[in-house]
Amino acid sequence: MKSGIVFDFKKYSIHDGPGIRTTVFLKGCPLSCWWCHNPESISPQPAVLYRRERCIGCGACVRACPNKAIHATPEGFFAEAALCSDIGACAAACPALAREQVGRVMTSEEVLAVIKKDIPFYDESGGGATFSGGEPLLQPEFLWELLEGCRSLDIHTAVDTTGFAQTSILLETARKTDLFLYDIKHMDPEKHKLYTGVDNTLILENLRALVDSGANVAIRIPLIPGVNDDEENIERTGRFVSTLKRVVSVHLLPYHAAARNKYAKWGKTYRLPDTLPPSAEEQEAAARNLKSFGLNVLIGG
Repeated sequence: MKSGIVFDFKKYSIHDGPGIRTTVFLKGCPLSCWWCHNPESISPQPAVLYRRERCIGCGACVRACPNKAIHATPEGFFAEAALCSDIGACAAACPALAREQVGRVMTSEEVLAVIKKDIPFYDESGGGATFSGGEPLLQPEFLWELLEGCRSLDIHTAVDTTGFAQTSILLETARKTDLFLYDIKHMDPEKHKLYTGVDNTLILENLRALVDSGANVAIRIPLIPGVNDDEENIERTGRFVSTLKRVVSVHLLPYHAAARNKYAKWGKTYRLPDTLPPSAEEQEAAARNLKSFGLNVLIGG
């Protein structure tokens, strides 16, 4: 039985594949997108978020920490990272919920137990389980065991991926899953690197290899004003996708800043502070551009 690091579950999801789904978020991502909705997912390790404004100064976290990693300071109760190896004890002890554990080690059996609870909803709606992140391909053996467990229960599976992974891992995953939700963030390699931290060469090569393998792939394009919504990039995207042997659908995902407050909680800078969501007209224009290449284009998940 494999273990992995999970940071969240989203039940009754309708935007992560067909039907009603349970989305399992695995921790760790090799990209650092400027618009990332889950900045807490980027680090592969469990962590504890400390909200100073909630702290009542009771010292319960200090007493609960087995490694004596937490110390009182004039600014609050802070942990020494080098000593913090027993993640979660302080969060569990905090009566004010000033400390929140993000990410925990779970076995595949524990995750499957969560997924199985919603089998009646999958059966009724044609849904299933979606594995997202972060980047689920960073924990391949754990992911494979989860996919195989779902298959043994006749549960439809989807993997939501950046595509930035070893090709062999991606293709082995294709043998075990029913659908890929595959991101294309930008066609220009330098701009892709600027906005995500990596260039797109491997991502596009992997996408072609995945489609050639016979996998079912739905393309997802985050539509970010000022980043990738210009006509040239949309045309390049449509032209590239149209050369692939078969793609189930192309989904335009309009930008929103709902996760902006997460960055403040983590002490991170949100890098698109003035960006507004694309208008309905801008969304439709991008969709028409992509449809001109003969693609099945949908707005939304």
